[in-house]
Formats: sequence, C-alpha cells, structure tokens
Amino acid sequence: MKQTRVDSLILMEKVHASLSEVLAENTSVFIKDHGRGALASASFRGTAASHTEVNWNGIRLNSPMSGMVDFSLLPVYLIDGLELKHGSASIAERGGGLGGSINIENRIDWKEKRNIRYMQGIGSYHTYEEFLDVNLGNESFRSRTRIYHNYSKNDYTFTNRRIGEINPESGEIIYPLDTNHHAGYRLYGVLQELYYRPRTGDVFSLKWWYQNAERSIPRVTSFEGPDMDNLNRQQDSDHRLLLDWKHYHKKGKIYLRTAYTRKDLDYSLKNQVPGLGLIPLVYSESRMNSFLNEASYDYRLDQELKLQMSLDVEHYAVNTRDTVSGEGYEEKQLRISLLLALYKSIGERFNLSFMLRQNWTDLADHQLTPYLGFDYRLLKTEMLKLKGNIARNYHQPALNDLYWQPGGNPDLKAESGISYELGLEYEKALGTHQLQAELTAYSSEIKNWIMWIPSYKGYWEARNIKKVRADGAEFSFSLQGKLSQFTYRLMGNYAYTSSVNEGSPLSWGDESAGKQLPYVPLHSGNVLLSLAWKGYTLSWQNNSYSERFTTSSNDVTRRDWLYPYYMNSMGLGKELGIKKMDLSLKLKIYNLFNESYHSVLYRPMPGRNFMLILMIKL
Repeated sequence: MKQTRVDSLILMEKVHASLSEVLAENTSVFIKDHGRGALASASFRGTAASHTEVNWNGIRLNSPMSGMVDFSLLPVYLIDGLELKHGSASIAERGGGLGGSINIENRIDWKEKRNIRYMQGIGSYHTYEEFLDVNLGNESFRSRTRIYHNYSKNDYTFTNRRIGEINPESGEIIYPLDTNHHAGYRLYGVLQELYYRPRTGDVFSLKWWYQNAERSIPRVTSFEGPDMDNLNRQQDSDHRLLLDWKHYHKKGKIYLRTAYTRKDLDYSLKNQVPGLGLIPLVYSESRMNSFLNEASYDYRLDQELKLQMSLDVEHYAVNTRDTVSGEGYEEKQLRISLLLALYKSIGERFNLSFMLRQNWTDLADHQLTPYLGFDYRLLKTEMLKLKGNIARNYHQPALNDLYWQPGGNPDLKAESGISYELGLEYEKALGTHQLQAELTAYSSEIKNWIMWIPSYKGYWEARNIKKVRADGAEFSFSLQGKLSQFTYRLMGNYAYTSSVNEGSPLSWGDESAGKQLPYVPLHSGNVLLSLAWKGYTLSWQNNSYSERFTTSSNDVTRRDWLYPYYMNSMGLGKELGIKKMDLSLKLKIYNLFNESYHSVLYRPMPGRNFMLILMIKL
C-alpha cells in the first residue's frame, strides 16, 4: 500500500498553521479552501470530501452529519505525527475512505524531562496567535498540556472582478477595490494528555481535547448591495475524550480504545430589512454525540507471518433544527466494523498483505471489502520495490444525505467501488545525501456516487449518479543532506487526477456525463526547498494548480471557470541559544508575488501577507 508520512521537521516548521495548509503544501491531497480561516475540505485522489477518513489517535473525526472534516479547524500545534494511507489502503483503519485516510497522532517521549514551549505570532489583517505547550513527568507518568488561541480580523483587500463599471470614454471595465468585511475568526482550545506506564509493556492514556471556533462568513464577491446587508456567522464547539490501553508482548500487542465526542454547531444568517433592522433568515442548531470503541489484536506467529484483528463499534446521535423554518431531523446510527488481516513475507524480497473488512450499519449487513496487496524488491543491491494492490471499498451515505430537510433522500444507496494500484518506490544513500522517490498509478470505479443536484422542486436534492471513474498518477520525491556547512531539503509532490462522471444524463440537456467533476484540478503539485546554516533558515514553497470547473458541464465560456494559479511563499528564520533557553524567530511571507486568485468561486483569497513568529523553549 502507498503510505505518506509527513516529516516531523515540516510539522515543526508549520506549527502555527492549520492542517489544511500542511496537506496542500506537502502532500498530493487537494484542499478546497473557501478563504482564510473558512471551510477547508479535502479531495483525495479526485474523490469527494466525505470520502477521506480522518482519524485522531485511532478515533474517527468525520462529522456524522456531513461525513467530512473541516481541516481549517485542526491546528498543527496539536499534531505529533501525520500519516496518509492512499486509496483503499484506508481499509486498514476503517471502511469508507474511497480516496484514502489521514491519521493524526499524539505521542509522548518518556525520556524527556521538563519541556515548556511558548509561541507568539503576529501577522497581517490584525492576526494574533498564541500557543503554550507544557510537558512534565518521569518514566512512569507524564502530563502534556497544550493551550492555543488564534484571532484575526481577516479584513484583507482585493480587486473585485465580479462587479465593475464601464468607462464611458475608453469602454474599459473598471473593477473596484473591495474589502473582505465581516470575515473575522477566533479559535481557542486545550489538549490535555495524561500517560501512565505501570510496567514495561503497558501504557494507559487519557486525552481530552476542547475547542471553540467562532467565524463570520463574508458575502460573496458578486454581491452589489450595501455593506451591512447580511450577517453570516458560524460557531463550532467540540469536546473529545479518549481513553486507551496498549499492551505489548513478545508476539504482538493489544489495543483497547473508548471515546466520547460531542459537537455543537450553530449557524445563523441575518438580513438587513429597511425599517425593521436585522431579521433572521436561518438559525440552525446542530448537536452531534458520538460513542466510539475499538479493540485490536496483533499477533506475530513467526518472523514471516503476522495476524491482525480489530473490532470497531460506533454510535452516533444527531439532532439538528432550524428554529426559523422549523425544519430539521433527529436520528441515530450504529456502525460496526470487523477487520481480519494477514501479512506474509516470502523469502527476503517478496511480501503479501491480505485484509478483509465486514461492515454493518444499524445491524444491516453490507458487502465484504477485501484487499490484496504485494511488494517485491526488484534488485538485491538496490532498494527498488514494485508495489501493487487490488481492493473493493464502499461508503455509507452521511446522515445529511439521508435526512436533511429539504433535499435528503432516505432511498440513497451506498457508494461502492473497486480500485487498482501499481507503483515503484526507490531509496538511495549517496554519501551525505538521501534520496527517496515513489511513482504510483491508480484506477478506481465508484458506483452510486452521491451528489447534491438542483431538483424541479426548487431546492437541491441528494441523488445517486450511475458511476464515476477516477484515474491518476502520483509522484513524490525527497532529497536531503549536507553541502559543506549547509543542510538542505528538497521535496515535492505531483498529482494527475482524472475524475470523470460516467453516468447517464439525469435529464434532457444534462451536459455533465463524461466531464471532469467540479473543483478537481487535473494537474496539481508542490515543491519545498529549505536551507539551514549556522542557525539561519531559508525556505521556499510553491503550489501549482491547473484550471478547475465549478459546474458539472465544464463550460469554459462561463465566468464560473477558475483559472490556474501558482502560489509561492517564503520563510526566513534564526535560532538562538541563551543559557537554558532556546529562541527562534521566523518571518513567513505568503503569496510572495501578490497573485490574485480563487480556490472557490466568489471567495477571494488574500494578496501578499506576513506572519512573524517568536518561539521560546525552556
């Protein structure tokens, strides 16, 4: 299977960022970004946002309502390890990840003594970030507390190319300079971790993560009315409590996890009515409670054969209501998943992996999802491996797809697909330099793909379209080492993603069949170059995206077509040691060439902006 582990040095460099930024800049995942501080969803291998499974220390973070994760709400402060499983390799975690899975880890260093870190960031658009990390304990008991607070007025200016006036003399269209009003956000929270190791081989841990996010959602750029004509706000409040036990023995290990999560999501939209003031159009309150349990057992029969078994039981309860319209729903759902996996080595150069997962939703039996993969070392003297797999996977509709009012469809079928993958992986040590590269080609066919489309009833409705075919290739490389007194890292990713609707037209005049899915770029890539010398650091980041269509007809004559863009950023830093205190100062320059671009239609992104970060470590 293809797995990508994000370098821990990258997580340290981007400790002030959100997970959406790290994924966009350092992996092949495409992030659909609605604006700075706003919703950021993932498209993994050309699939939908709900097709990416996101796990935090083994528990599922995907919303039971929408099925997706907002990556702008996941700070890198809280991440010690980040791993991606591409495609159907996500079966190893749980079912449903048609695109793949993203796995977030928190880890503890038992040998570390006291460790206190404080970070202060000040940036453009009245942006302030604070982060405190206190790590205490001994070889038997450890406590780690992380507290964070982010605030931004987010009032950047941009050229509004969706409205304009014609110069009567020249005939030239003059676009006004606009401001991203009512787009401020505030994010704060705490992650408390407690670890207890009574003896060698046993580790108990308790983790509690609380977070609150308040955001104003700015008006779209095509709006031409008064500045205060609407107020659009969203508040997310999350509690996550996780208790786990890990037992290690000579032949394997046992994991037991139990978790409770609660999410409160409140959304309001108010319009200014002359003579009446602000009148609420929408006031939606959603309450989501989740109980998550997992038991897994790994057993190594000998040096060449390993057995893995796991059982997941997840219970979701959702209550959502719009107090203005009176519409909403209240539903519960039980999901059970059983995994059996075998990993077999044959000789010194050939490995096989077989996984079989069975899922039940509300005790209804679903298809088995098998996975068969291999890797083969092609050369005895070189680390050149051929890897491949074939797998089946399926994804249940989210609760909104089934019950949202109006538009939910209780008759939706589960999405199911089969995928194929073949790739080459190469590693080579060249003196003080280390080279890693991987090329993977994949193909998947997903039936009963769920899409929300306009209906004749006057609102959008969830429907199964016949079939989507996602074909593509991923290339990643990393070269790092030393040149004289310089330490360098050069790494990058490229993705070719063809995600085409192969279903039959749903109605007369439907031009979506045979076209690329909206917001999926055919080409995307990123490159990171960093240099270090005597405590000084210099980094350059480039992200490139081809055109994206915002309509299923792929009509380039419409103004809804999003042009390609190439984003550059730069970082400068200096590390200092003062007695027992380590200081680091970094300046980040985003959108270096002040490019005007959109990731999502009518949602402008900021021009050149800055962030100054001071880190103190005791």
